[in-house]
Amino acid sequence: MNALTILLFVLGIALLVLGAELLVRGASRLALAAGVSPLVVGLTVVAFGTSAPELAVSVRAAFAGSADIATGTSSARTSSTSSSSSASPPSSRRSSWTGS
Repeated sequence: MNALTILLFVLGIALLVLGAELLVRGASRLALAAGVSPLVVGLTVVAFGTSAPELAVSVRAAFAGSADIATGTSSARTSSTSSSSSASPPSSRRSSWTGS
């Protein structure tokens, strides 16, 4: 590996971080200015951030002619989301409300 490769790699990572920061700040400001709740803004940013890698893999696989990779990535994400959202909450988070 030569010095130019390392320099371009470091520059690419720095630009990626800067671009992500600008995207999140801009989208957050726009949503808050439109009256969207900060909780919804935060949840949307987290949801997009966790879904973006799978989307990138699926799109690249589809353009490369590997439909099985794109389908596998999509179905794995769906089954992972389904199983985690149907899990019961931990007992430490149960409400102390006893009703009357």
